[in-house]
Amino acid sequence: MGKIDYKKAGVDIKKADQFVAGIGSFVSSKKINKTSVFGSLFDFKAVAKKYKDPVLVSSTDGVGTKLKLAQKFGLHSGVGIDLVAMNVNDIICLGAKPLFFLDYIACGKLKPAVLKKVVGGIYQGLSESNCSLLGGETAEMPGMYKKDEYDLAGFCLGVVDRKKIINGSKIKEGDKIIGVSSSGLHSNGFSLVRKVLNQKDLKSHKKTLLKPTRVYVKSILSLLSSKSLGNSVTGIAHITGGAFYNKATKIVPGGLSLLVSKKSWCPGNIFKKIQKRGNLSQTQMYSVFNMGIGLIVVVKKDAAKRILNRLNKSYKSYLVGEVVKDKNKLILN
Repeated sequence: MGKIDYKKAGVDIKKADQFVAGIGSFVSSKKINKTSVFGSLFDFKAVAKKYKDPVLVSSTDGVGTKLKLAQKFGLHSGVGIDLVAMNVNDIICLGAKPLFFLDYIACGKLKPAVLKKVVGGIYQGLSESNCSLLGGETAEMPGMYKKDEYDLAGFCLGVVDRKKIINGSKIKEGDKIIGVSSSGLHSNGFSLVRKVLNQKDLKSHKKTLLKPTRVYVKSILSLLSSKSLGNSVTGIAHITGGAFYNKATKIVPGGLSLLVSKKSWCPGNIFKKIQKRGNLSQTQMYSVFNMGIGLIVVVKKDAAKRILNRLNKSYKSYLVGEVVKDKNKLILN
């Protein structure tokens, strides 16, 4: 056996350093110490001054098996946006403003051209949410992933005033439910998608399937900061894994139910294709996919029309139902 080193074992430290140096322009200048190699620093004191009683809100998530399709078809830019959106959209459900983001990229073989597209997407998603990329980690692991495979994970930290936390506890009977449209499947249900759609379907619908998750941060924070409408929002739910039955219902207090009318909006054709190919029931579809609604906003009845009009200026939104008394958390009709 010849001389063995780390590079021959499959890990090229020099290439990794060059890649990190190449994406340095994406990293925020808000770090206190740019030269730190063991952690990223954030000056929270400057931010805290803007809040009476600041509470930190965190989220961590990935993109899931949507990455399989991105890698299969060589479309990498959108998954970076997905990674950001899956985290920052969760943060805003509590009324919090995202502050900074950290990413983790693991791959079988470091391919700078591919990963720069991924990081470029991350940067775009963060630009859409006014959030800083503070740092991250890139790991080359040939024994864990195939040479063309990579995986993504993200971590986001945000802040909200304690009295302005939105957790669903203020939801009342009679509140109205507004559904904000999704850009497509977002980043959930792809294990089922890859199971029910054949290779021809996947190829012909690749751009639709890989459309990035919509980032709702700016429109929601703008609404919450409105003096006339902000206090009328009683609940927000990001429709991700578990969809309507297991995700939307998490914000509903005991004894109340989300009465949602499926006739209020029209899901995109891709959802119909998936349902037909998989012979899936309505319950299955609304338990796995967002069905064209990426975010629901529960609001007081007297402000519903004004909030709907405001949200419509950013993304197509619909009045999809109301809160009623019922033992079931969700009534879908």
